[in-house]
Amino acid sequence: MIELKSPDELAAMRVAGLVVADALAAVRSRARIGVSLLELDEIAADVIRGAGAGSSFLGYRPSFAPTPFPGYICASVNDAIVHGIPTDYRLRDGDLVSIDCGAHVDGWHGDSAVSFVVGRADPADLTLIEATERALAAGIAAAVPGNRLGDISSAIGRVARAAGYGMPADFGGHGIGRAMHESPGVPNRGTPGRGLVLRPGLALAIEPMFHAGGRDAYREAADGWTLHTVDGSRAAHAEHTIAITDDGPRVLTAPRLAAAVS
Repeated sequence: MIELKSPDELAAMRVAGLVVADALAAVRSRARIGVSLLELDEIAADVIRGAGAGSSFLGYRPSFAPTPFPGYICASVNDAIVHGIPTDYRLRDGDLVSIDCGAHVDGWHGDSAVSFVVGRADPADLTLIEATERALAAGIAAAVPGNRLGDISSAIGRVARAAGYGMPADFGGHGIGRAMHESPGVPNRGTPGRGLVLRPGLALAIEPMFHAGGRDAYREAADGWTLHTVDGSRAAHAEHTIAITDDGPRVLTAPRLAAAVS
């Protein structure tokens, strides 16, 4: 079932989105060489708890997972694509880090992700991150009333293929609202003009995930959560929760000082 949100409900989701944006900003600002992923997780936890919000990730267990997720963030490093579990691993110079975070306030969820490099960056990693962010922007730009879900998916996929990057098969974005994962799914590849017609009130988490190696295959880690590239190449992840409105897409997880409409 696909639920369209009212303006008041989207406003409530924006409150959750601001908590997520604040948590990601805090984690990114304090991610440096020698800091552990568990320390970054606690930074996000402090922001979420301090806002009176709850974590959308902690204790979450979808059908594919062998155990409930143990953290407030997903922390994926280098060849880890998504769903990395925070551990005592300490960041090293040149690490490419993807942080995914979700929070809920009064029953409404927000979900967002960002990738960055710690220390000295390999230019190839910066190019990968830039392409992933550009794909997210392209997907958001396509999220207007009257377009179809395939227009979002196609916009993301075109950026990946033009740059020679791969995308993990079977993983992409999703509807969001009263639950972190709702219908519809939002693939990162698709055909323009196909799929669900986009209507005002639809809330989506759009999240391109790109592999530098160009292959769509992935491998699952022994923890049952983390997805890795099969060839050891770097990966990047970018995500925003957005709402489709008559005035254009509204980014519900935009930082406080950023424009809310792309």
